[in-house]
Amino acid sequence: MEQLAILGGEPAVRTDPGDIFDWPIITEEDEAAALDVLRRGAMSGTDVTVEFERDFAEWHGVKYALGHNTGTASLHSAMFGCGLGVGDEIICQSMTFWASVLQAMNLGATIVFADMDPETITLDPDDVERKITPRTKVIMAVHYMGYPTDMGPIMELANARGIKVIEDVSHAHGARYKGQLVGTIGHVGAMSCMSGKALAIGEAGMLITDDQEIYERAIAFGHYERTGQIEHPELQKLAGLPLGGFKYRMNQLSSAVGRVQLKHYQERMEEIQRAMNYFWDLLEGAPGLQAHRPPPDSDSTMGGWYSPHGLYVPEELGGLSVEDFCAAVRAEGARTSPGANFLLHRHPVLNEADVYGDGTPTRIAHADRDVRQEADSLPKSDSLPERVYSIPWFKHYRPEIIREHAAAFRKVVAQAGALLDRS
Repeated sequence: MEQLAILGGEPAVRTDPGDIFDWPIITEEDEAAALDVLRRGAMSGTDVTVEFERDFAEWHGVKYALGHNTGTASLHSAMFGCGLGVGDEIICQSMTFWASVLQAMNLGATIVFADMDPETITLDPDDVERKITPRTKVIMAVHYMGYPTDMGPIMELANARGIKVIEDVSHAHGARYKGQLVGTIGHVGAMSCMSGKALAIGEAGMLITDDQEIYERAIAFGHYERTGQIEHPELQKLAGLPLGGFKYRMNQLSSAVGRVQLKHYQERMEEIQRAMNYFWDLLEGAPGLQAHRPPPDSDSTMGGWYSPHGLYVPEELGGLSVEDFCAAVRAEGARTSPGANFLLHRHPVLNEADVYGDGTPTRIAHADRDVRQEADSLPKSDSLPERVYSIPWFKHYRPEIIREHAAAFRKVVAQAGALLDRS
């Protein structure tokens, strides 16, 4: 085998990848839709957004969809829609983007972190059960890096206790859990659709639900111009002003592009799935590298494979660190980096910051106990930064290019000893 590139050899990736990594795919159809909004001066209207919401709800098979200006806003509205408020607790995983849960502090709620399943990198249902208290109001199930959370036991736990479940679908547009589209399993789904996501329409977010009260509370919270459609009598009399003092409507440039992108998403997503599964098939059996994808017989899928990662097993490579492994793979010409989002339970914002002047850290300002967690308090989560790494996100099925990138990973695995000798 050729010498590792990081030690002076030739890199494994030698073919220009072309547009295999380019995303989103923007065509004249997208441009025409956006130009129509611009020329009508309709950027801040709602007519196109309402049409996009209908398309989105129909795709998911739900009654309601509500467009937001960001995924952060849609998740915030979902929390409010579920009635999360002062003194309530919300359970979430620690390794995720902050917008999965940080907005709960704005509502006076207490964030409790449960441990994660190191195979799926999503919530561990057994630890969720251990973290539930009489104050638990919401469980935030994050389909992290496209992998569907194990929703069956979480819904069983929640429904038995009257707890609401929000699905954060930001990483998993079009993914399925045991055949069912994620976002339609919990009481409400919310997600980012910003330009880096799998369903990329600009800076935008979407909320979906079959629950009329959650939907109408979300309208009342941040969509003052649409409060006239609310039927709930207590919310109806408050129409005209947003309950939260927020303005969360979706810009119609995003709505217009979203309608076009959604029309083509299924086909494009299926090509991504074919490409990403081919990559992992090529790495099957490689020591130290474990695929982060559902088993093929599970009827679960990764959707558009946003932020794809692999599971790293350093013990199988003589203890080679994930940092050194990734550096060697990058030298071979393939895209990778160690770790993922930092662990929220360790961050000072969750442990020290007094955001609203309560005289105590905001996270526990309305708690009945100190829920802050020390390092190593979530043992499975705490181990993850050294056991995950990003992989190339192929947007097209081009086997010859994918084979070169897979060869880069295999080449480093095969010569891990040379990297250990070097250090």
